Order: sequence, then structure tokens, then C-alpha cells
Amino acid sequence: MPGSPTPIESLLPAAPSSSNGVYYNARLDPKNFRSGPLSWNAATRLRQMLARPGIVVAPGICDGISARCALEAGFDCLYQSGAATTASRLGQPDLAIATLNDFVQAAEMVCSLDPTCPVIADADTGFGGPAMVARTVTKYHRAGVAGLHIEDQVQTKRCGHLLGKQVVSREEFLTRIRAAVIARDSIPGGSDIVIIGRTDSAQVLGMEEAVIRLKLAADAGADVCFIEGVKTKELLQSTVAALAPKPVLVNVISGGLTPSFTCQEAEEMGAKIIIFSLVSCVAAVHGIRAAMHSLKKTGTDHSSAQGMDPKAFFKVMGLDAVVDIDARAGGSAFVAV
Repeated sequence: MPGSPTPIESLLPAAPSSSNGVYYNARLDPKNFRSGPLSWNAATRLRQMLARPGIVVAPGICDGISARCALEAGFDCLYQSGAATTASRLGQPDLAIATLNDFVQAAEMVCSLDPTCPVIADADTGFGGPAMVARTVTKYHRAGVAGLHIEDQVQTKRCGHLLGKQVVSREEFLTRIRAAVIARDSIPGGSDIVIIGRTDSAQVLGMEEAVIRLKLAADAGADVCFIEGVKTKELLQSTVAALAPKPVLVNVISGGLTPSFTCQEAEEMGAKIIIFSLVSCVAAVHGIRAAMHSLKKTGTDHSSAQGMDPKAFFKVMGLDAVVDIDARAGGSAFVAV
């Protein structure tokens, strides 16, 4: 009938197939991402990085300043840490205090700074049941997030490197993963956003259970497996071997449960992604603390500025790009800055 809207079903990608209950989506097969130029789409680019040699190094960022500094340093992937986001936006600890909207608003800002640079974002437990997990994936996709991880802690979760964690049943965890995958595959036009299954069960139920959960998550459609709090080199190596060929993500936090593996060490152990969740916000605490104590003691911020004047600061924040677009458009607002 003329003028009738296009049925939504016709806009959806072909349904993935499954064999013996194992998810498979031909469009997202890693072999499709092994060659060719890197995509301008951040999610597609992340899949290309995962399918090609070399470890993906993603420093944890907590706000626009830390994201700008990471990009300036030359990192080609960023990690939006839930703990860092909660701390920077709310001034609160990582104890399930931040909401989906807090995380999405942070992601929208970070992803806009360089839309081609993949951002992997913490999605905690998905913020609710299957419908809420699906909504989370959709909102992250719209924000420009390239990959997100869903974990198996209870809703009142805590930082993965704190004690006293509790996890949900295997089936509830898999329900979250399936909901995330269904939501991704239902996005009109198709989405390459990477679904990462994370388990915190190693410290609660043991490493064997953690590996079983990640295998089941991979079968349910998780693209990457994230084992939190792996305590030794040997355990990381055995986990990588058990989950092959699925890529494995390792989270390094200085003083946390996982040893301070370097990027090279993690790659040699077979990890495909390494994130340093608190690298920016811990450094910020040290730097801001020192500046505040200095100001309190001396009555001036001269020493803590270390010679950085306002213009130099704004250059790190993208001043030149703003001036350039204004001039190219025929504006004159920033002839002198």
C-alpha cells in the first residue's frame, strides 16, 4: 500500500544460526575482519583489531580530560571504566551507585571526541533483567560505543577487585548475555558492537566455574571473554587455552587481584585485550591532591601549573580543531585566541 511504513522486520539483519545451541552469526565471523583498511566505524574497527595480530591496549579513562590525554598519547582504543565513571561523575565508590544514564551520558561525550577510536565501556550487570540489558545495548550502540561488557555479579555489585562479591546463577548470567546478543542483532541496519562476557565468579566459586561460565557465554554469543581477578600468570595462560579461539580480556589494576602484567607480558600469555581501569583516575587523585595541598600551603597555583597556561591547556582539549572549523566555515570568532 503506497505510503505504508516499511515493516521493521525487513530492516533487521538475517537471523544468526545455531548448531547444538552454539550461536553463530556469519556476518560477524572474525575472518570477515582480517584484511582491508581499518573502518571509520569504531565497532567495526574494534572487530578488525581483534581479528588481526597484536594485543589491544585500552587505558581506562574517567572523563573528557583523561580521554583527550589518552588520545594525545597515541592510544587507538579507550576503556570507559565503571569505577572511574562513578568516581568522576558522582564522586562515589564503585558500589552499583551509578545508573545506566550516567554511563551512557559519559559514553556519548567520550565517543564524540574521536568517533573512529573504539571505546570499550563497562555496562555492569546490564542494569536489570533481559529487557533492561537489551535497552542498555541499544543505548550504548547509539552513543557510539564499540564494545561493552556484561558481568555475572548480583545487581548490587561492587568493583571486581574488592572482597565480598556475590554472583548470580549460571542461567541468569547467560540470560543477560543472550539478551545483549539479541539486542545487538536486532538493531536495524546491523551493528558490529562487541559483546564481552565478564565473570567475577573466580573469587566466589573458583577458577573452574569461571572458565565454565565463560565457555557458556561464548556459546551464547559473547564475542570476547573477560575473567576478572585472575591471580597468576599460569591461571591466565590456562584460561586463554581453555577458551580458545575466543579472545580473552584481562583487567590490570595496580594493587588489585591481578598482577601488574605489562602489555607485552599479557600478549605473550595469549590475552587479546588488556585494560588498565584506574590508570587515569588514580593519577588524577595524586595530581589533584598534590595541587590542592600546594595551593593550601603556598597560596598560589604557580608550581602545580608547571608552566601550562590556559591556551596550552585548551590545546590539549581540542582548541585547534575548533579554531580550524570556524575559519573554514568563514567565521572570525577565533582570529585571536
